[in-house]
Amino acid sequence: MPEIVTYKRGYKHTGGRGHQGTTLCGFCGRIVPRHKTFTTYRGFRLNDPLLKREIDPRNVSFGSQKIYVCPSCARHRGIVQKRDETGFKVTKKKFVKRDM
Repeated sequence: MPEIVTYKRGYKHTGGRGHQGTTLCGFCGRIVPRHKTFTTYRGFRLNDPLLKREIDPRNVSFGSQKIYVCPSCARHRGIVQKRDETGFKVTKKKFVKRDM
């Protein structure tokens, strides 16, 4: 599982942005400006050493694919978490039943 990144909309570059390119979200297909997307990698990896010995590497491709994810899909799939300005994770307040 990849490391969870805090959700910030800050731009890494200052000054005029001009016309920036758009990309497709890898999960929902939404068209999003590239500076708003999060990058993640989708691929196939074998961790079992017995399977690695049995499978011929010429017959299997282990390539990883870089995909761009829109902010809503990134939050839904746990790639990023929404945080407040101090850096703490935002959680819903639990309802406490009080005796009257």
